[in-house]
Amino acid sequence: MPSPPPAPGPAAYPDDRTPELHTLGEQLPRFMRVIHAVKAQATESRDRAALVLMFPLVRLGPLRQGALAELVHADPSTVSRHVAVLIEQGLVRRVADATDGRASLLVVTDAGREALEQLRAEREAHLARVTADWSPEDLRTLTSLFARFVDDLAASLPAEATAV
Repeated sequence: MPSPPPAPGPAAYPDDRTPELHTLGEQLPRFMRVIHAVKAQATESRDRAALVLMFPLVRLGPLRQGALAELVHADPSTVSRHVAVLIEQGLVRRVADATDGRASLLVVTDAGREALEQLRAEREAHLARVTADWSPEDLRTLTSLFARFVDDLAASLPAEATAV
């Protein structure tokens, strides 16, 4: 079986991207630390972590708990604890899987949709404050390039991690 072609390195590009890649490599861990700090400041951060699981359920529809864990790249036991919180709070409910009666699907309730909309509004308000002195063009550029970066980063993961 032939080995896969080597991943392109800096020499594969006609321009010298090394300084930008170096800076990006330094900024990404900083970005993650800042995100963790922002999340830590939020009240009820444990409940917020659970709420985040509802975004794919709203976007994609009902999912099995295992599929949700794979989709969000989280440990199944962590997802299980978060799902228990969501069910206890009435934000998610389990329904029988029509294709396999032994399995259940997670479905967001109306109360869950309201909680998610509140979380989305809080996020957007924070982002509006952070980017208040940015031009609309700068914000569009960041949004477009960041979405492209996240899509390409997700595409670099093994196929089973990006199945949905």
